[in-house]
Amino acid sequence: MARFPARLALMGSAAVLAAGALMPAQLAGAQPSAAAAAKQWVALGDSYTAGVIPAAGDIFEVPRDGCERTDQSYPQVIDRDLGSLFELTNLSCGAATIENITDKAQEPIGRHLPPFSQDPDYPFPPVPPQSEAVGTDTDVITVGAGGNTLGFADILLQCLQLGSGSEGGQGTPCRDNLGDSIPGRLDKVSGDYDKMLTVLHERAPQAKILAVGYPTVIPKDTSKCRYNDLEQFGPITQGDLDWLRQDVLEPLNKAIEKSAGGHDEARFVDLYASSENHSVCDTGKWVDGIFTSVPDQAALVHPNARGHRNAADHITSAMLDTISS
Repeated sequence: MARFPARLALMGSAAVLAAGALMPAQLAGAQPSAAAAAKQWVALGDSYTAGVIPAAGDIFEVPRDGCERTDQSYPQVIDRDLGSLFELTNLSCGAATIENITDKAQEPIGRHLPPFSQDPDYPFPPVPPQSEAVGTDTDVITVGAGGNTLGFADILLQCLQLGSGSEGGQGTPCRDNLGDSIPGRLDKVSGDYDKMLTVLHERAPQAKILAVGYPTVIPKDTSKCRYNDLEQFGPITQGDLDWLRQDVLEPLNKAIEKSAGGHDEARFVDLYASSENHSVCDTGKWVDGIFTSVPDQAALVHPNARGHRNAADHITSAMLDTISS
């Protein structure tokens, strides 16, 4: 099995909404008068917010800044759905860490992912910390981040490499090598997330902050996942997939939820429960695997347009709650 490159950009996150009944009623009750100003909404986050992959739509930024925001990503879907209710400023950026949102400039990588793809516009100039777009006039902030602070790209890379050397997909070589590092990584996420929420509140004291979790990526039943299938998880072993779900991804969501629960202005938006039967290994998947299609469309484990549609439904409900309460 070929080795995988060291720079995988991914990660950059409730009951299913009855869209035919719930949404129209909410929207009908939330329509502002003709003279009312739109609420100011700032969308922050990593690639699970920005979209990034072709399966999440077309890049619409001109000129490109390397953040790879796509037109089927959930901020853009919500912006079209809610019309004049909210005015969107979308600063999400593929591969962003929590620090890139709080106070650290980022050097975007676009789609420069050798050997998967070469981006003719790479390298891109640095972009400022995303929180700089937040101000005293901001009413709502949505933020989806944490995976890159956890180092999920590096974890996934090592699981791919270690799994390719296993005997027929047996064992837990990735857990055996990386398991001891996960608690410290999760502590880093929690500390950075708390700092980010504090900074966002200081910049926008009146704003409601919606902390968006990550969807289900790996199914509970990992026997659904075919070993060495690059449209799923390639050579990652079944045992390591169980470990990644139970000890890495689910605790990541819990860390984000706990951080949000410690700030009065913040609310956690759960995407995990609603996407439970739509993992990378499910027939109706909302997250694509290493590839959407081999060999010409890399996905690197990101939500597709259906996943962003689900996220949009849940985040829309939370946003409408902020203006009706």
